[in-house]
Amino acid sequence: MRRTQSLKATLGSIVFSAEILVVFLGSLVAFGLKLVDPPVAFIGGGILCVLMIAVIPVLRFRWGLICGWVLQGVIVATGIVMPLMFVVGGLFLLMWVYCMVVGARIDREKLHQNQSGE
Repeated sequence: MRRTQSLKATLGSIVFSAEILVVFLGSLVAFGLKLVDPPVAFIGGGILCVLMIAVIPVLRFRWGLICGWVLQGVIVATGIVMPLMFVVGGLFLLMWVYCMVVGARIDREKLHQNQSGE
C-alpha cells in the first residue's frame, strides 16, 4: 500500500504555493520602486521562488520541514530590503505555524485511529 502524505506536508505545500506568487510579485515591486538593483531583485526573488518550488516535494521529510522553516525566516528577513515584507512574510509565517501545528495534531489523531483499528 502506498504511504499517504501527511496533512502537515500538504498544508505546508499549499502555503508555499501561494507564497511563491507573493515573493515573485515582491521582487517586481522591489525592482519597480528601485529599492535594490535589478539583478538583486530578479536573481534574489528568482532564487527564493526556485527554493520554495524545490522544497514543496520534500516537505514529507523532517529535513524538508526544517528547510521550510528556514525559508520562512528568509522571506520575513527580506523586510530588511522592503519593509512591507515584514508584514507579508509575517502573515505567511503565521499561516505556516498554524498549518504545522494543526497538521501535526490531525496527523497524530489519524495515526492513533489507525493503530486502534477504528
